Amino acid sequence: MSDFPAQVDGVPVVAFETVGSTNAEALDRAKGGARGPLWFVARRQTAGRGRRGRTWVSEPGNLYASLLLTDAAPAHAAAGVCFVAAVALHDALLDAVHGLAPEQLKLKWPNDLLVNGKKLAGILVEGATLADNHAALAVGLGVNCRHHPTSTEFATTDLAALGYAVDPVRLFAMLGRTMNVRLAEWARGENFGVTRSAWLARATGLGSPIEVRLANRSVAGTFDAIDATGALILRRGDGSCETIASGDVFPLTVA
Repeated sequence: MSDFPAQVDGVPVVAFETVGSTNAEALDRAKGGARGPLWFVARRQTAGRGRRGRTWVSEPGNLYASLLLTDAAPAHAAAGVCFVAAVALHDALLDAVHGLAPEQLKLKWPNDLLVNGKKLAGILVEGATLADNHAALAVGLGVNCRHHPTSTEFATTDLAALGYAVDPVRLFAMLGRTMNVRLAEWARGENFGVTRSAWLARATGLGSPIEVRLANRSVAGTFDAIDATGALILRRGDGSCETIASGDVFPLTVA
């Protein structure tokens, strides 16, 4: 496997053989004075994590990358970068994986990519306010190229298991380009409507019954849309709607 490039589409790259977490490394460097855009990528993580502190399986052969952004958008719009990253990764995977059809690859709210209904990739956005009052965002992306966890509530898979041989270095190079395109399109949150439309066009579960598991309860209904902030709009059986900012989505089978 070739080495990671020193830069991709004009953005510098810091590459590691092994690192604890690319997101943690990005935020630590930002606290030490580094400014984005700046990519951090590794062949292996020893302390990878997902949403809500979950451990992320980080075997060699998968892609682990984080993009450090500085003052990426006003605070009220910054959460939209997760949707930017999802659409960019969707673009990159279709470019990199020959034979993978768009209808196979879907986005699951708020931060996962599915192939044939199984989780293939996850996105984790973390932030920090720096000493000089700049805001740092680490946009972490993990793609199961050769390995996937097996003891998970939501079914997972990897590209090799599906018969696709994908070099993480090549996939990363494509991701760097598609991320730049989608970030420019987003325009620091001013054009989130464009990003929202692109995300919805690739979404799974729209118009279908789902269960959303929150920190202290679960709620069921129909996945209606996402709003202007990226929150999920859930339509209940009585026609009323609930707006949900964060949760875990599972499909519901209607008898």
